[in-house]
Amino acid sequence: MKAVVLAGGYATRMWPITRNRPKMFLPVGERTVIDEIFADLEDDDRVDEVFVSTNERFADTFDDYIAESPFEKPTLSVEETVEEDEKFGVVGALAQLVEREGVDDDLLVVAGDNMISFDLAEFTDFFEEKGTPTLAAYDVGSKERARSYGLVSLDGDRVVDFQEKPDDPKSTLVSIACYAFPAETLPDLETYLADGENPDEPGWFIQWLQSRQPVHAFTFDGAWFDIGTAESYLDAVEYALEGGSLVDDGASVENTEVGDVVHVMDGAEVTDSTLDRSVVFPNATITDCSVRNSVIDEEATLEDLDLSGALVGSYTSITTGSEF
Repeated sequence: MKAVVLAGGYATRMWPITRNRPKMFLPVGERTVIDEIFADLEDDDRVDEVFVSTNERFADTFDDYIAESPFEKPTLSVEETVEEDEKFGVVGALAQLVEREGVDDDLLVVAGDNMISFDLAEFTDFFEEKGTPTLAAYDVGSKERARSYGLVSLDGDRVVDFQEKPDDPKSTLVSIACYAFPAETLPDLETYLADGENPDEPGWFIQWLQSRQPVHAFTFDGAWFDIGTAESYLDAVEYALEGGSLVDDGASVENTEVGDVVHVMDGAEVTDSTLDRSVVFPNATITDCSVRNSVIDEEATLEDLDLSGALVGSYTSITTGSEF
C-alpha cells in the first residue's frame, strides 16, 4: 500500500504565520501536525512508501524537513505550482501524483493539516475489511460548521449520499479528508477529470464514485481538527496540551502569568506579561504585554501591548501601547 499526505496548500488564512512556513509544520505540543501523521504511517507495515504532495514554493522546505526527520518512508512529490491561483485542485493534484509516481497499489490519502485522534492503522483495517473506496467521517455537531465540508449520509457504514458543502445540511456528519482507494479505482481519477468534473475538492470525486459503486465510511467519536485558521490551530494546541500549558526548557519566562493553552518555545523571552491561549515561537521577545488568543512568530518583538486575536509575523517589532 502507498500513502499520500496532501500538503500543497498555501494557508493564506493564517498569513503571516504561514506565508513562509507550511502549516503542517506548526507545533502542536511537542510535535508538529504532520509528524503525527508520519508517525502513524511509519508504524504501519502495510504502508511501504509515503508521498508528500506539496508545491514548488515549499518543496525545498519539505525536502530539508524530511531529510532531517526520523521517518524513513516519506518522499517528496512536487506539484508544479508556486501560487494559490495556479493550484490544480486536490483531485487534479492527486491524479497527477498517481501518474507521476506510477502508483498502482491501494492508496491511502490524508490531508497533512488533519489532526485526528484515531491511529491511521485503524482506518486502514476498516478499509481492508470493506475492500471499497473508504472515507473517514466525523460528527462536527453543528449544521453551520457542516456547511463547510462534505456531508455524509449512511446506511450502516455504507455511504448512500454525499453532498459537498451543502447550503442546507440535513445532518452534521462530514468527511474529514482521509480516504483510501483500492488500486483498481485509481484510473477513475482520470476518468472523472476527463468528464469535466470539479478538480478542487476530493468530496466531489467521492460523490461521483458513490453514484457508481459502493463507498464505506469509517466513523469515530474522538477528536478532529482541520487546521486552517488561527482559531482551529489553537484548538488543536489545546487538545495536544490537554488544556494545559508548555514552557520549553530553553525559554525564559519571568514575572509573567501563564494561563491555559500557552506554548512558549525555546529561546523566547517573556517578561512582566500575561499570556493566555497563545503560542510564542522561538526567540520572540514579549515585554509588558497582555497577549490572548494569538500566535507570535519567531524573532518578533512586542512591548507594552494589549494584544488579542493577533497573528504577528516573524521579525515584526511592535512597541506601542495600542490595543489590537
